[in-house]
Amino acid sequence: MHTRDAWAIKPLADMSSADFNDWQELLERRTGIVVSPQRRSFLLTNLTARMRELGIEDYASYYRQVTEGPRGAVEWVTLLDRLTVQETRCFRHSSSFARLARYLEDRLEQDQGVPRPWSLWSVGCATGEEAYSLAMQADSLLRARGQEPRFGVTATDISLSALSRARKGLYPPSRLTQVEPSMLETYFNPQADGRLQVVDSLAERLCFARLNVLDLAKAPMAGMDVIFCQNLLIYFHRWRRHEILNHLAERLAPGGLLVIGVGEAVDWQHETMLPVADDQVLAFTRKKQ
Repeated sequence: MHTRDAWAIKPLADMSSADFNDWQELLERRTGIVVSPQRRSFLLTNLTARMRELGIEDYASYYRQVTEGPRGAVEWVTLLDRLTVQETRCFRHSSSFARLARYLEDRLEQDQGVPRPWSLWSVGCATGEEAYSLAMQADSLLRARGQEPRFGVTATDISLSALSRARKGLYPPSRLTQVEPSMLETYFNPQADGRLQVVDSLAERLCFARLNVLDLAKAPMAGMDVIFCQNLLIYFHRWRRHEILNHLAERLAPGGLLVIGVGEAVDWQHETMLPVADDQVLAFTRKKQ
C-alpha cells in the first residue's frame, strides 16, 4: 500500500479547544453562522474531508491556508460550500406554501383580478428548490385565473456552487416528491437519466444571485411582495436573527408577506409588522401605509 493511501484512511487527530475556537470565530465573523459545541462533529467531518483532499494533516495549518492570501480566499469559497449547502426539496413545509397561496389569492381579489407584477424572494435558496416552488405557486395561480405570468422570483445564497446547481434547474425525483402531479407535468421535462428539468418558461422568471445575509443592509432588493426565509435563522445567534429579520422587514412592500421557519424567531417584533394568525406557519405582513 502506498504511503499516501495508508494516510488517507488514518483518522486525523482530534481538534484542540483552541483550534475549535478559531474556526468558530472565523465562521461567525465571516458568515454569522454559529457552530455550537453540539455541532463540533459536523465541523470536524467537513474540515477533515477537505484537508485529506489537500493532503493537510492538522487543523491549524488548514486554518492558515484558508485565511491567508488570494489562494486562501479561493479555498474559503470551496470550504464554505461544504459547510453551508443543505439538501432540500420542492414545497418543503407545505403549510408555508398553503399560506402563500391564500395570500396571493387575496391579492388577486384586492387587485380586482388585474395584479401589478409580484416580486418574491427566497433567502438562503440553497440549490433552488424553494425558489422554483415559489414560482410554481405564483404561476399556477395566475394560470388558473387566466392571467399573464406577471411575477419574478429573486433567489439568493452565500454558496456559489449551490447557486450554479440552482440555475440548472435539474433535479432527481426525490427532490420533487411533494410537487403535485399536475405541476410536475406542467413545469418539468423528464430527462434520459431520470432527472427532471425545469421548463424554460418558468426558469426565466427566476434570478439567482450570491448574497451573504450579513450584507443585507447593502442588498438592492426593495418593495418585495413575498419573502421566504426558512431553515436559515437557526444557524445564528438570537440577536443576529433579529437583525436579519429587521432588514428583511424593511424590504417588504406595504401589505407584503414574510414567512420564516416555525420556532426560528418566535420572540421577534417589528413596529411595521403584524403577525399572521396561523397555527402551522410563522408569518408576518407589513402594515399598509
